[in-house]
Amino acid sequence: MDLQLTHKIALVTGSTKGIGKAIATELAREGATVIINGRSQKSVSTAISDITEAVPDASLQPAPFDLTTPDGRTALEEKFPTLDILINNLGIFGAMDYFDIDDETWNNYFNTNVLSANDLVKFYLPGLMKADFGRVIFIASEAAIMPSPEMPQYSMTKAMQLNLSKSLANVTRGTNVTVNTVMPGSTLTEGVVDFINDLYPDPKQTFEEKEREYMAKNRPTSTLGRLIRPEEIGKLVTLVASPAVGGFSGNAIRMDGGIVPTMF
Repeated sequence: MDLQLTHKIALVTGSTKGIGKAIATELAREGATVIINGRSQKSVSTAISDITEAVPDASLQPAPFDLTTPDGRTALEEKFPTLDILINNLGIFGAMDYFDIDDETWNNYFNTNVLSANDLVKFYLPGLMKADFGRVIFIASEAAIMPSPEMPQYSMTKAMQLNLSKSLANVTRGTNVTVNTVMPGSTLTEGVVDFINDLYPDPKQTFEEKEREYMAKNRPTSTLGRLIRPEEIGKLVTLVASPAVGGFSGNAIRMDGGIVPTMF
């Protein structure tokens, strides 16, 4: 299937590792020019090297800017004033007790996970609508509809992304610009690998055994019974970003491995 992404310019925020890096890799594999974003030149250069190893003919552009700051966003927008695909993947998360979360932390999560993405949409959306083509995708989480009890501050921002995406889809009504949210479930990122190995330090256990035990004890509603792989999410997001697939708009697209027990 030709996803018609050759020469399309895609920005993936927070794309130096994890889900963001997997999305960038799959977009590059399909011929898109991908803007690789991270806070440091070192992390961006490492990611570009890794992606190029996987996709030798990848077309990649570095964007070592901290997008949680106005100066970082301005620097990015000046270097890349136009694009075709905006994937808002940048985000922070962490386990916290509700009563320990102070206002500064709430504000930090809101700024990082919601406002920074919204600012980029405000900048790029008029150009996309003028060109009558574009894709805006928010990478949220199943926590948007099934709040994580150990991460109330994170869950709040993911629900906000879901709501914002729907509002923006209405803004683009009648155009070939679509706005959607992809909601991954628990995913096997680098940090999760370390977390599970710390949780189950027995060297006699294989990682697959540790993964199954973790899922059974901590994610018992999962019908998949394993963590989702970043490349699986990367392929789904690439499909949603494709000009060949324009029927998604204002949708919340789940890849949660069955963790959410309801159908809707």
